[in-house]
Amino acid sequence: MPKLSVITIVYNNVRDIERTINSVINQTFKDIEYLVIDGASNDGTLEVVQKYKNQISKIVSEPDKGIYDAMNKGLALAKGDYILFMNSGDEIYDEHTVEEIFDSSPGADIYYGETEMYNDKWESLGRRRHEAPESFDWKSFRYGMNVSHQAIYIKRSIIVPYDIKYKYSSDIDWIIKAAKKSSNIVNVHRYVAKYLVGGMSKKKHHESLKERFQIFTKYYGLVPNILNHIVIAGNLAFYFLRNRRTND
Repeated sequence: MPKLSVITIVYNNVRDIERTINSVINQTFKDIEYLVIDGASNDGTLEVVQKYKNQISKIVSEPDKGIYDAMNKGLALAKGDYILFMNSGDEIYDEHTVEEIFDSSPGADIYYGETEMYNDKWESLGRRRHEAPESFDWKSFRYGMNVSHQAIYIKRSIIVPYDIKYKYSSDIDWIIKAAKKSSNIVNVHRYVAKYLVGGMSKKKHHESLKERFQIFTKYYGLVPNILNHIVIAGNLAFYFLRNRRTND
């Protein structure tokens, strides 16, 4: 069985960090290297993390230049065969998730699954609006990011550092780059992550959307990207009219 490196990025999130940690350390799959990268929190977060220091492989607490700089620190330390980012506030879906993912098909370049959304009160909002596609490749994001960052396990040998010129959407660029190198991508056909809405990409929504448009244009071309965004806007409007929320 492969070794998995799980990386948690956190800064001043004392309320949610313990949930995330417990979702990792309670996995039935035991060959997990767990790295916590803290941005020099001062609200008690680090004290919570230190409670679990015997179950965490490496704890780093120091200032960083933003979320993707912190993620790159985690990548530089990771030694596992696969990488999963499970940032503070999010959770691995249940205690059997990692074991069942690796049991689903041996040796994939990428494993991915479905994500369940949760609000600030940790109440389920159901599945993401961008449902995980039956098959996934580097072109699959052309109508939106339909596999969330928390729901994708990528072989470390095919990844590169995050491009920190993107402050809010570099995860999209990172996943597309990995997918372009992949020859074996497996849909595990299960929920694999719980996602807390309201992260940095939502707080800086306009800036995030501009970056996403730039990234999609880089990979798919300007004119196709414009046409694709007409479809994206239509799908969003239809979903909102039916559900009165966007579930991004």
